[in-house]
Amino acid sequence: MNAADAAPPDREGRGVRAFVALGMSPEIASAAARFIAELQGLAGARAVRWTAPARLHLTLRFLGDEADPARIARLLPALGEIAQAFGQFPLAARGAGAFPDLKRPRVLWIGLGGAPLAELAARVEAAAVAAGFAAEPRRWEPHLTIGRIVRGRPPEPIRRAIAAAAAREFAAAIAESLILHRSILRPDGAEYRPLARFTLGFSDPL
Repeated sequence: MNAADAAPPDREGRGVRAFVALGMSPEIASAAARFIAELQGLAGARAVRWTAPARLHLTLRFLGDEADPARIARLLPALGEIAQAFGQFPLAARGAGAFPDLKRPRVLWIGLGGAPLAELAARVEAAAVAAGFAAEPRRWEPHLTIGRIVRGRPPEPIRRAIAAAAAREFAAAIAESLILHRSILRPDGAEYRPLARFTLGFSDPL
């Protein structure tokens, strides 16, 4: 994939909504999908907009709603270098929770853990800043968003189920790739289109 063609501007000449993510393994995606299905069967589940299994992802760095294609092109070689330096590593989906917390949950999540994850995210953040993107002010928390509260107070059955899964072991897998995604907002949720994929342990995009 040509870096210059990775994220063409939209028809009005603006940038694109884009983010860098860790490629999601089928094992973890399937385990998360099963948990979402459990929660969807509880009373009050309609108060939550649930994440479709195909849209599950671990965001390493959100680049913006109108990310400059030139900056994205500058970022791509750095992502290749990062992928080559890290190689593949074990990844575990473990525990569930909510942001900002279970007393006032707005976002429901499954936790992700892996020894290099924090360093990987820090390297991607540094590369994004070097490419011209503004520094991310918020602390990075590795997680899969499984749902967002859209109606009033979160239902008690949902909160209890999330609390009960605080130490649940969902799945384990091997992290294999970094992906630069374009995100296109649709009425039924975002559509993700891979613009470049780097296999961990290699520098060239697929």
